Amino acid sequence: MAARLPATITRYNQWMGVRFWWLIAATFLGFLGMGTVLPGMAPHIRHDLGGTDQTVGFVIGTFSFVALGSRFISGPLADRKGRKSAFLTGLFSCALAGCAYLLPIGIQGAFLGRALQGFGEACLYTGAAAWVVEVAGISRSGRALGFLSSGIWGGISAGPVVGSWLGSFEHAAMLQVAAALAGFAILWRIPEDYTPHPHPGKRVWVPGHLIKPGLTVGFVNVHYPVIAGFLILHLTNHGNSGRMAFSAYAGMVLISRFFFGGLPDRVPPQRTFYWGIAGMAIGLAGLAMAPPPALAVASAALLGLGFSFPWASIISTVLKRTPSHERGSAVGVLSAFYDLFVGMSSFAAGVIANNFGYRAVFLMALCALGVAALSARAVFASGHFESALEEISGSKMTVK
Repeated sequence: MAARLPATITRYNQWMGVRFWWLIAATFLGFLGMGTVLPGMAPHIRHDLGGTDQTVGFVIGTFSFVALGSRFISGPLADRKGRKSAFLTGLFSCALAGCAYLLPIGIQGAFLGRALQGFGEACLYTGAAAWVVEVAGISRSGRALGFLSSGIWGGISAGPVVGSWLGSFEHAAMLQVAAALAGFAILWRIPEDYTPHPHPGKRVWVPGHLIKPGLTVGFVNVHYPVIAGFLILHLTNHGNSGRMAFSAYAGMVLISRFFFGGLPDRVPPQRTFYWGIAGMAIGLAGLAMAPPPALAVASAALLGLGFSFPWASIISTVLKRTPSHERGSAVGVLSAFYDLFVGMSSFAAGVIANNFGYRAVFLMALCALGVAALSARAVFASGHFESALEEISGSKMTVK
């Protein structure tokens, strides 16, 4: 036992390298700034800028549409110019977004800020995800992405608290600028080992081998706008436990991604994927029943726990099959599927809730999980086929 201890400590120190944690810290600061302006966005547009409720919706939605389109820019940027370039571009764009909110140009400043923030988030996440995987090692991609997600959720969760404490939208916008620039300063001094491929080849916007993983990621995340938009309303007449349930959901996502994010590296990722899907399904079914407070909180926590595994299971599987010079694009494409499905399911959930009630939107999300489970079979089946070929040929295959 004593003989093994030095080797264990050495491996631990290599994994907990300073550069890796600085990347997580810069990511946290970027998303902290984004979260800080969220609580005051709608009141600022309505009361300070004189906008309507429709204007609020358009301004908020600008972020998603710009982020979706920017995924197809951020991926090639990370692959051709480096992960650091994409990451820095994202943080700088987030800082410019905070400045745009402060410009004396009315509603146009809000639209400009949300657009810059959408572009910044796309570049920030793509650069960060590809970089942390390479710093940690591709065999630890699930663990690396779990820590990265913890930094993201930590920033998003702490941001609204900080924004409310600051007391005004202008102060929140200033903090967004400061947080993004602090992340930029941290990142500027971190060395990057990545060397772009000298012959990257022709750009393919959506490679065929990413469609099935993208659809799987998309259907898994159909539940998110349901929880964000309708959980509190759904539980209002059933113990009014919506806020507690949402906090349990978000807190469990944060905790489990930090502590259990590396499971897809240690056990077959298809197992962690289906474990996660099962947990999510039970949690959604429990919430759909409009349960009493204790069961509602427990169901939401189980949903959050299950949600921690499918993304890491899918993306780690994809990245292990993807050449280094294409990983940024792969992250961008899979993230674009996430944006697309969250946006479409937001509209669908609104229509279904209006016509069939809140319970129906939870059943919609439950059905989407069933589709995700079926589409994932093709994703992991191709992995089994690849492994079999490797055993026969003795050489590593790359899925094209």
